[in-house]
Amino acid sequence: MQTYAVIPARYHSTRLPGKPLLNKTGKYLVQHVYERASAASSISHVIVATDDARIFDAVKAFGGEAMMTSPDHATGTDRVAEVARLTDAQAYVNVQGDEPEIDPAMIDAIAELLADDRAHIATLAVRSSDRERFFDPHAVKVVTDLDGFALYFSRSPLPGGKKLEERAKSGAFSFLVHVGLYGFRRDILMQFAEMKQSPLEELESLEQLRALENGYRIKVGITDHEPTGVDTPEDYRRFVEKYGKQVTADQ
Repeated sequence: MQTYAVIPARYHSTRLPGKPLLNKTGKYLVQHVYERASAASSISHVIVATDDARIFDAVKAFGGEAMMTSPDHATGTDRVAEVARLTDAQAYVNVQGDEPEIDPAMIDAIAELLADDRAHIATLAVRSSDRERFFDPHAVKVVTDLDGFALYFSRSPLPGGKKLEERAKSGAFSFLVHVGLYGFRRDILMQFAEMKQSPLEELESLEQLRALENGYRIKVGITDHEPTGVDTPEDYRRFVEKYGKQVTADQ
């Protein structure tokens, strides 16, 4: 299955303006993401989808592929869908533009999940037993059926109930935390982008619930990797420091 990785990249960020073009490592942040995505063996092309000429020019300058997209998109998925309308891959992986340490194997895992003919969309989750995280609304939880297809995503503790509390006391407590990496079959992506926001999506502020409410099947793979995003100046400082140590160790 021919698969493209698309990296939506906006210049404006509330907490970290100009984030894609930060370059204290000697490379743009978006370049780090681009190189990681390019290392995935399942990917035919990597495209940065942006509405900002500065990002477009920067990607072209380091030899990457970029596409100018509408400034009116509400989400990164909408931006990926515009790329899909103009290209002809069979599947598209939406790679977050602020995850410079994403493991290429995660992208390959998404492509492999989409090889299941029953899967319309694919995503990943990591298993956790962190009780604090279980109650953290920023950690999105997911439950699946016995075949690994998503039943529901929530910011609330999921699953809940008395038996889970009993398991927690015995040390057998675990749950799945959603990792925000998505793959779509092309036709599904086009349909999804045209759908109105669904009631549960609006309630939970989770875009993937729109797919479930409309009957699409989301295959969830389990991964041991969880990339750390760059959302704040402190996040970026830590990444620069870590990257510098890696470069030194490799010399």
